[in-house]
Amino acid sequence: MGSCPSRVIRLMVPFLAVAAAASLSCSQPLPSAPSAPAKAAPVLVLNELGKGAADLDGPWQFHLGDDPAWAAPGFDDSGWEQLTADESWGAQGHPSYVGFGWYRRHIALTPADGAAPDFLLLLNGVDDAYDLYWNGQPIGHNGKLPPAPVWYPFQPAQTYGLGPIRAGVLAVRVWKAPLGSNDPDTLGGFEAVPVLGSPKAIAASKATLDYRWLRSRQIQFGMTALYALAAVLSFLMWLRDRSQSLLFWMAAYSITPMMASVLQSFRIPWPSQLAQGLTQPVLALQDVALWYVLLWLLNLQDDRAMARATRAVSILIAIAFTLDGLVAGFWGVLPPHPMQLADAALTAIFTPIEAFPIVLLAAAIMKKSRPDSASWLVAVCAGLTEMIYVTSTAAEQGIRYTHWTLTARMHVPLFTLAGNPVNARLLSRLLLLLAMGNAVIRYSIEDRRRQRAIEQELKNARELQQVLVPQALPSLPGYAVTSAYRPAQEVGGDFFQIIPLEDGVTLIVLGDVSGKGLRAAMAVALIVGAVRMVAEFTTSPAEVLAGLNRRLYGRLQGGFTTCIAMRLDAAGNCTLASAGHPPPFLNHRELAVPGAFPLGIQPDTGYEETTLRLDVGDHFALYTDGLLEARDPSGELFSFERLQTLFATHPSADQATEAAVNFGQDDDITVLTLTRLATGEESTALHTAPMLAGA
Repeated sequence: MGSCPSRVIRLMVPFLAVAAAASLSCSQPLPSAPSAPAKAAPVLVLNELGKGAADLDGPWQFHLGDDPAWAAPGFDDSGWEQLTADESWGAQGHPSYVGFGWYRRHIALTPADGAAPDFLLLLNGVDDAYDLYWNGQPIGHNGKLPPAPVWYPFQPAQTYGLGPIRAGVLAVRVWKAPLGSNDPDTLGGFEAVPVLGSPKAIAASKATLDYRWLRSRQIQFGMTALYALAAVLSFLMWLRDRSQSLLFWMAAYSITPMMASVLQSFRIPWPSQLAQGLTQPVLALQDVALWYVLLWLLNLQDDRAMARATRAVSILIAIAFTLDGLVAGFWGVLPPHPMQLADAALTAIFTPIEAFPIVLLAAAIMKKSRPDSASWLVAVCAGLTEMIYVTSTAAEQGIRYTHWTLTARMHVPLFTLAGNPVNARLLSRLLLLLAMGNAVIRYSIEDRRRQRAIEQELKNARELQQVLVPQALPSLPGYAVTSAYRPAQEVGGDFFQIIPLEDGVTLIVLGDVSGKGLRAAMAVALIVGAVRMVAEFTTSPAEVLAGLNRRLYGRLQGGFTTCIAMRLDAAGNCTLASAGHPPPFLNHRELAVPGAFPLGIQPDTGYEETTLRLDVGDHFALYTDGLLEARDPSGELFSFERLQTLFATHPSADQATEAAVNFGQDDDITVLTLTRLATGEESTALHTAPMLAGA
């Protein structure tokens, strides 16, 4: 424990070095060229240059600073220092230098007999932007030089036509952008020897360079394509079931390699400020998406502390990366000193946070959560990938001051496969891709299995409900009966039973189980069976409810059931009792029915009976609260006032139900109406249950 402070100090050295020394890199005077006696600049002689190409190697005249007069062929550059073109100026005595530098090469060329009269120049790897001159005349450029600089760090070799050159001076005016927090001091200017030759030879040389570049990145591009495929599949699966947040975050994580490659790896000529500025938010999305993938795979999504911590660090890293992207967007345009300080400070914030997967892994181990083996494999590979990335990123911060070699060693290929170097970072990402692919496939198979099981359960529930909810109503002598049933989901929790008894008496029971869906439908099956059983022993509505209550107590898994029971005879005599159910309507008037606890709450609840007589033409309506609680898009309820107006028109059950559905159905709706007929009128019965018709 006593060594912790020293370790922290050592870890913070790169960030402190960048912040403390940024001003030095911005305000330092131009390095002076080594003193040497003036002598004539060497001339590169290329005899008999024909169909081939020649490297413009050897010493180039070089000078720091900027003066447009240095493009002139007659300018005396004999006092300039000499550098080779195969290494940057940072590696040849000018470390950490940024700004302008000029290269000049004196060339004398004699073409071979029959050679093409014109020649091309191939430039590969010039850091960063440059203008090209032949004998003082501009012949090409790459990017734009200050005061509004634009440069393209990720692009192939460029070719320029020099025309029928024979002798003269090739001058290259180079501008190097300010160094970032992770840039070494060995940057700037030429990084590869220019090549001069015939159009055919230069085209062949460029094709060779492009082929080598593509061949060395086959694995990387193939892996990026597979990540993109995983993103598409995960996103489509999420669209099918948007409750599966894991699939959404897996799609978000898997698409980020393609987004980053479009900005950084595909040699699209994005300006560096734009590419780097947009890459930073992409990296933030990659980190955040990975953290949420791990949160779900490790079964930590219900852990409030870990969920809050993940949300907090996600917001923090998103802000830090976005601000760093804004800094990158103005890189080279605004004064470098404050930009370098901001870059160093923001990097010091988000680099340690990127190790958050280790926190999630530790939390899962401590909580002894039990994800499957595929989830653990993804978590371990993700943690390994992030730690390699974080360690590499942290080690290269301030590298031009610390000169640490850890990052370089981590980038050394572990092996080469078909010309593709594979280092630890690439290998870990490949393992993570395979682990995520395995997890997605297993998750998809398991999800499909669950879907089939749920569909089968719903089918069974619909078939069961088709039996429990009457398909046709029995005829009640002296009454016109209508009923309608509209569940809010595939199956519902409403029920009613019409049970003919002896001497023209009928028992009607209508109720509503709390909740919706499959669980409510299963409770309905229990209740309907209990109703039929109790009816064999008593026709008293109060006793029927009491018997149901005793049988349901403790069997509804914390739920309850409102219910109304009614005994009716052909003469219009009616006795009813309610267990917390909405009161029925007689014509336009709501009946006052004694209240009581719903079924299943208390085991010894008693129920009171109410008697009344239905006269010829009376319209009696029973309903569940789904009719009353229909809700329009603004949230307004159907209300008792609308219900009173509706029943005053003596609607059929289907008409009443349709009015609530059109208003905005929010719950299961069941309506049962009875109209007393005059002597001699034929009894009718009409039932509507469209959702069960095809079950």
